[in-house]
Amino acid sequence: MSIRKSSRLYPRTTNWIGASALGAALLAGTAIPSLADEALADLVETVSPSVVTIVAVQDAAPVPAQGQEFDFEGHPFGEFFKRFGGPEGFKMPDRGPSQGLGSGFVLDEDGYIVTNHHVVDNASTITVRLSDDRSFEAEIVGTDPLTDIAVLKIDAGEALQPVKLGDSDVIRVGEDVVAIGNPFGLNATVTTGIVSAKGRNISEGPYAEFIQTDAAINKGNSGGPLFNMEGEVVGVNSAIYSPSGGSVGLGFAVTSNIVDHITADLRDDGQVSRGWLGVSIQNVSPELAAAMGIDTATGALVSDIVSGSPADGVLQQGDVILTFNDEAVDSSSDLPILVGTTKVGTDSVITVLRNGQEEQLELTIGQHQAASAEADVTVDDKVAGTSLGVTVAPLTETARAEMGVGENVDGVVVTGLKPDSPAAKAGLQRGDVIVKLGELETVTPDDLKAALESEKTDPALVLINRGGNQIFVAVEIA
Repeated sequence: MSIRKSSRLYPRTTNWIGASALGAALLAGTAIPSLADEALADLVETVSPSVVTIVAVQDAAPVPAQGQEFDFEGHPFGEFFKRFGGPEGFKMPDRGPSQGLGSGFVLDEDGYIVTNHHVVDNASTITVRLSDDRSFEAEIVGTDPLTDIAVLKIDAGEALQPVKLGDSDVIRVGEDVVAIGNPFGLNATVTTGIVSAKGRNISEGPYAEFIQTDAAINKGNSGGPLFNMEGEVVGVNSAIYSPSGGSVGLGFAVTSNIVDHITADLRDDGQVSRGWLGVSIQNVSPELAAAMGIDTATGALVSDIVSGSPADGVLQQGDVILTFNDEAVDSSSDLPILVGTTKVGTDSVITVLRNGQEEQLELTIGQHQAASAEADVTVDDKVAGTSLGVTVAPLTETARAEMGVGENVDGVVVTGLKPDSPAAKAGLQRGDVIVKLGELETVTPDDLKAALESEKTDPALVLINRGGNQIFVAVEIA
């Protein structure tokens, strides 16, 4: 593989200088200095020591005798083996330990490190390499799959240089941002761009909100910081949209305000405690607004209320939630983030539109009762030669209400997906309810495992319920 040198790019802004000085500079063939360049270089020099490399190692796993888990590239009968498996007596070698690279940053001088959940998920050993090439084994303090944030801890024997979390609410679309990370293992790579959009929802769950940027973000940038021009972290780079696998200018970073809340919670007890209302909500479309006599299509429309929840007896079906603790609720995607980041037991004030009149209601935020991590089951039976690559949990009544799944639907909730897994490639998402695999219903995680092991058709036909809608997807499981 060869690396092509890119042509020199002129800075976005240059200083006004006299015509004679400009002419002299051009005749001499020297570069024109730019204050913007100097400011950027100073920023990078200041924050780079706080950016780290994350090396996550997964233990060796046996490779099935058939399927595409084994790398046949370069083998003279590789394509044949991919389709029909090896000859009789042919034994695939066990796959060695796999190693993944990601990025992260120092949260405080005591050695707390922030990265993405998906960078360290299922890792047996995690190593943090500092900017000065010193390496330390890290322990996981806690992770939150729903926001893709993880907190690690290392003992460097001395105080580390932390970065400051900025206020992601005040950053504006069009502002310059800087991403620093390790794309494709190239340490301390700096890319620049702008904030392309704010408040992006990329179907990564109801509690994550993203900044979109055109700063180049590639594989290996995950978990790295996105800085504003003050040197503050305004986001944690988490995902890209790319048909090719490389950067096409569509990168997404979890907002720093969410990161601040999640990391504080994880450092407290290793878990995230989320506030809960106990309502099902939807957007107010222009048609619904007209039918309800509302002037503008804004707010979150309450469509159902969980019995015994904090909202029970306070909110009503048909209420339109306009504000939560003085924060505007412009759409249904705003409310879960506002409620989820509110401390359990907090007395909160909600402004609703009820029967054409605004009312202020008070209630106490409850504890989120979604399926616990202890109930999660990883469905990834490599020994049997089948793999789905998902983590699932039973469908609780709370989860049913929050995701808009009817009482007549039974299944298991997808709580996590492995990157590049068959389920992820087929388009499954966190929060999907797997109803059937093949001809077998999947009411429990054990049902799903049994259906996966007995399935003879590849790809398998999987019925899922997504937000109350039933759809089929084809998942390659061999």
